[in-house]
Amino acid sequence: MKTTEADSYYSDLENMSVADLLGNINKEDKTVPFAIEKALPQIEKVVQGVYERMHKGGRLFYMGAGTSGRLGIVDASECPPTYGIEHGRVIGLIAGGDAAIRKAVEFAEDDVTQGWKDLQAHHISNLDAVIGIAASGSTPYVSGALKTCNEQGILTACIVCNSQSVVAQTAQLPIEIIVGPEFVTGSTRMKSGTAQKLVLNMISTSVMIKLGHVKGNKMVDMQLSNHKLVERGTQMLMKNTGLADYEMAKALLLQFGSVRKASEFYLNPNAIKK
Repeated sequence: MKTTEADSYYSDLENMSVADLLGNINKEDKTVPFAIEKALPQIEKVVQGVYERMHKGGRLFYMGAGTSGRLGIVDASECPPTYGIEHGRVIGLIAGGDAAIRKAVEFAEDDVTQGWKDLQAHHISNLDAVIGIAASGSTPYVSGALKTCNEQGILTACIVCNSQSVVAQTAQLPIEIIVGPEFVTGSTRMKSGTAQKLVLNMISTSVMIKLGHVKGNKMVDMQLSNHKLVERGTQMLMKNTGLADYEMAKALLLQFGSVRKASEFYLNPNAIKK
């Protein structure tokens, strides 16, 4: 039996007090980072592989069904505003298409050929990388796509929560995060989903740092999409440049659209003009 389908360590959940439910869920959640720690060497290989391709202009694709697919879409959608990377450089695909983001599409994940078709719609090439996300490790939508990607010379990786799964055996760079049985038996949106989210954070954040979208510890290319981010960017600009005039710093930031460009102009205006 798959670990993700094994019986919960807890029973009679309906008879637990709210305090006990929360305490026990929290107890299980605490085990997730330790499971991820065991897979750090696997994650490192994926980060290196993705970075090498994106550095050359390639893209990163996430593929999954249900919760796994939604997590990939969330991570992909957050890269442009956080790091200023162009839309379409990190792409999340979900079995059943965009409609499945909000509402499950029955049996969409069981189509072994649709994943590759979805990738073809984006004109995928061997400069790109594909990460399949599947808690079970058996999702046909994911395994079928990874298999065809391998045949086409495209880098493949995966994030799964069972050992020796079909998806992990198909991916060139598998990441296996074995979190054990879920608090509610089979509910992989819990520990498995948490593990996948944490690993996705690690991959995309590390890749974006290596691509140069972070200076020191600041998101210098973030998009100024709301007042909070304009305020944060202004403070970052003042700290980076030593500029003490808040209004001037804010005006420069809005003029150039990013902390990086505004800082470069203030510190070396002639270089920008050239």
